Amino acid sequence: MGVVEDGEPPLKRVKGPLVESKSFPEDHSPAVPISCSLGDQMAKPLTSQGDEERIGSHGVIKKAEFIKIITKALYSLGYNKSGALLEEESGIPLHSPVVNRFMQQVTDGKWDDSLATLHTIGLSDATIVKSASFLILEQKFLELLKMEKVNAALYTLRNEIVPLRVNLNRVHELAACIISPLQIARLGISGKDTEMKKSRSKILEKLQKLLPAAVMIPDKRLEHLVEIALDVQRGACIFHNASDNDLSLYSDHQCGLDQIPSQTLQILQAHSDEVWFLQFSHNGKYLASSSKDQLAIIWEVKENGQLSLKHTLCGHQKPVVTISWSLDDSQILTCGMEEVIRRWDVSSGECLHVYEKSGVGLVSCGWFPDGRGIFAGMTDRSICLWDLDGRELECWRGQRTLKISDMAITGDGKRIISICREPAILLLDREAKFERLIEEEDMITSFSLSKDSKFLLVNLINQEIHLWNIEGDPRLVARYKGHKRTRFVIRSCFGGLDEAFIVSGSEDSQVYIWHRCSEELLLVLPGHSGAVNCVSWNPTNFHMLASAGDDGTVRIWGLDHSYLKHTDQSNGGTHHYRAMGSAPAQIPTSFGHELRACLRCRLVKTYDQFRESGCENCAFFKMDEDHERVVDCTTPNFNGIISVMDPTRSWAARWLRIGRFVPGCYTLAVSEALPEDLQALCEEERVQYVPPKRV
Repeated sequence: MGVVEDGEPPLKRVKGPLVESKSFPEDHSPAVPISCSLGDQMAKPLTSQGDEERIGSHGVIKKAEFIKIITKALYSLGYNKSGALLEEESGIPLHSPVVNRFMQQVTDGKWDDSLATLHTIGLSDATIVKSASFLILEQKFLELLKMEKVNAALYTLRNEIVPLRVNLNRVHELAACIISPLQIARLGISGKDTEMKKSRSKILEKLQKLLPAAVMIPDKRLEHLVEIALDVQRGACIFHNASDNDLSLYSDHQCGLDQIPSQTLQILQAHSDEVWFLQFSHNGKYLASSSKDQLAIIWEVKENGQLSLKHTLCGHQKPVVTISWSLDDSQILTCGMEEVIRRWDVSSGECLHVYEKSGVGLVSCGWFPDGRGIFAGMTDRSICLWDLDGRELECWRGQRTLKISDMAITGDGKRIISICREPAILLLDREAKFERLIEEEDMITSFSLSKDSKFLLVNLINQEIHLWNIEGDPRLVARYKGHKRTRFVIRSCFGGLDEAFIVSGSEDSQVYIWHRCSEELLLVLPGHSGAVNCVSWNPTNFHMLASAGDDGTVRIWGLDHSYLKHTDQSNGGTHHYRAMGSAPAQIPTSFGHELRACLRCRLVKTYDQFRESGCENCAFFKMDEDHERVVDCTTPNFNGIISVMDPTRSWAARWLRIGRFVPGCYTLAVSEALPEDLQALCEEERVQYVPPKRV
């Protein structure tokens, strides 16, 4: 509760006539002097109950504790008769008789009796006993004051509270109550019976939090345990992308790929050239796209999920390279390539202001968090801040940004982020005038800031995406691989519920989606006929994703409940697309001695099948290219075979931890470990390898 102080009692510092009586004041019966008797009067610790009966499949749940928690939940929900009946039928009381007596004494305001009972509960920690005694005596003191029994209150303060040497600051506040009645009101104590009962209930709540849980069962303990269980299940589900309202207690939680946008719902074709950038508004009601055709377009998201063209923003004389929404989504900025920045009204489509600087081109832009100004990166590698009317507020010169550069500002407006050198990102603290650098080994092409401004997603020329934590000293926390980037600026972003996913464009005409924490590649979405330059995940509709490509189109992706096929009506073609590698693996053509199991994923096929097509889950082993790898990566020694048609929904697949693999035949267990060099390869590829328990 507080810090033990050894100085003189604070009561001596209070101004006013404080008369000490040698006899006990009115309406006060002497209590045991706690400060002198804690060691002598301490009750013995609770005796062990011996080997308690345990329940549950793993035998880790103590039956008595389980029943007590259920009983407490019944009382908390108002089912008092049911709670009492459970205590009677089970023979397991919620609290011991001494604890029940203690709680009743506190409720009735029998402070001296409750103090005496506190010492018989069996608490071994003297600090807890002192803190609990302080709470009880504090309530006693305040109630005596409200009843205008000043001498009794003064006696309690001097001879019972002060000797505890606990929470000195609070003792000063209590002492002030003697000479200032207003202080009592500030502390929340009233003379009314109803208010008195409420304050005593609050003391019981504080005591409940202070005393060990084995003595007084915490309120809503069962609800807390269930919430933890649901949190663990949700955290373990790599496809989780739905509201918590969908969580149920009736079954274990497991989302499938049908929660991730993977089907083209709409193709927007208003641009006449390559689409370079797009971004959803903060409220998810609009999408803005910009193109090499020198246009920016605002699309409106209808209630049925379809998008319609709202405004075509004309005026730029060069390709529009970036877009930025104001915090309230009422305005939008567009930046031409080394040209000017234009500010538009979203409702009318009117251009409100043009920002430019003589002799210097603008390459990037963004909003102040308060919406009162904008910032921009210049071709002379400076960063400028303007108010809405175009007056320059600040300017940082030097090598602050590149000609092709992303920029961002943190939500608190304190730090500006920009690419300052090919392999480095500048974190500029405006207030502290302090700079930090994120330094990569390869050239940085673009970056994206998380919604909470704590993480930065960095795209590199080496076809990797790095996730940096930028709180304090920047540190690299994750890497994502698989997409293709050789010539163009490819952008990625955070997305989904709690930004649990990473999505990126790619030069191979596909969209790539990873699980943010596990770094696992979940989906590869074909559909575009040219490089996918930019992606944006709707921040309010987690089942909507947009991508922009060199084919001049914007694709809107939604949920695919069938995982079968999708027909693109615009060209009459039929595109089959599912999770990466989710087409079924080859079925073994023989069930004799030729069968082998992959040492990483446990997929079962024949030796010849591994030579011909490798492992569908572990393509990076390249067994189809290096046939000697088949012997190193697979084994004929395994136990049992299971056939899995839909790993994402199969309970057995989840139990075997193969729920993320392709449909096929799998073994229950292998008896050999993957060679160390191949384990290192798995680590390089950022894929998980779990060695067998027994080798």
